[in-house]
Amino acid sequence: MDFFQIILWPFKWVMSWILSAFHTVLDWVGMDPDGGLTWTLSIILLVILVRTLLIPLFVKQIKSQRAMQALQPEIKKLQDKYKGKKDQLSRQAMAMEQQALFKEHGTSPFAACLPMLVQMPFFLALFQILSGAGAAAERGEGEGALSPDQIHSFGNAIFLGAPMQSTFLGSTGENFNIAVILVSIVMIVLMTASQFFMQKMLMSKNMSEAAMTGPFAQSQKFMLYILPLVFGIGGINFPIGVLIYWTATNFWAVGQQTWIVRNNPTPGSLAERELNERRAVKGLPPVGKAAQEASAKAEVEAAKPKQQGQRQQPKRKPKKRR
Repeated sequence: MDFFQIILWPFKWVMSWILSAFHTVLDWVGMDPDGGLTWTLSIILLVILVRTLLIPLFVKQIKSQRAMQALQPEIKKLQDKYKGKKDQLSRQAMAMEQQALFKEHGTSPFAACLPMLVQMPFFLALFQILSGAGAAAERGEGEGALSPDQIHSFGNAIFLGAPMQSTFLGSTGENFNIAVILVSIVMIVLMTASQFFMQKMLMSKNMSEAAMTGPFAQSQKFMLYILPLVFGIGGINFPIGVLIYWTATNFWAVGQQTWIVRNNPTPGSLAERELNERRAVKGLPPVGKAAQEASAKAEVEAAKPKQQGQRQQPKRKPKKRR
């Protein structure tokens, strides 16, 4: 067992144990233990559990992204300050000042990628479990916490006519299987399209005007195209079961992000303006940046000295006649 396998071993055991538990529960409620639907639901339930456990990290990611957006004017000033200075001391000074800004606001450029980084070991572990199921079934062995019977069951499971352990790349040569190719293409398109939609929604609706320029915006544009490309290319090597897992993960993330953008948008973003328009129709006060601006305007108005009206002249009493 190499070093990489040693690192992934606990993740493989956890993922396989959860998958085994869900499969056992669905077997108990009367579903066909060897059916593709049973294994598909087991994988989807696994996604729901993992994504639910990652909600605190997702909240931290949202806060970090907003902090990074709020920092963009300061970072722009810092870049202007050191513009044209390419010596080593200036670069070090700029890097130290940037780190000080990140530390002061409790964020970093890597915090936005935290949920993705945390998911990767679990994803790779599941990839190894499902891709190695066929070989393990031939040897009559289990895989992680999955028993030999469950591995054999998964090896025989069919999803929409395609074996769940098959891959697009493995079904284009001598082992040509049109069902695997078609299902893989549909799942890869859904997986990459949902990834693109998430990033596009984040950029078009949930970024403030200040964050639409600068390095943060450039990194977001880079992720807009590179992540779908990576998963699209990698998808041809993913077993059908892994494609189901990652597609379900992306659809969960789309729903989660849509709710956040609609109900708790970034201050100063298009989504916040749309939220305040909906609140105005319902007669509710604005929230976010609009509420802060309204409050500041009210404070300015309250601080202004009140204008005095024209002083009324006292009326003379009529003289009494003698």
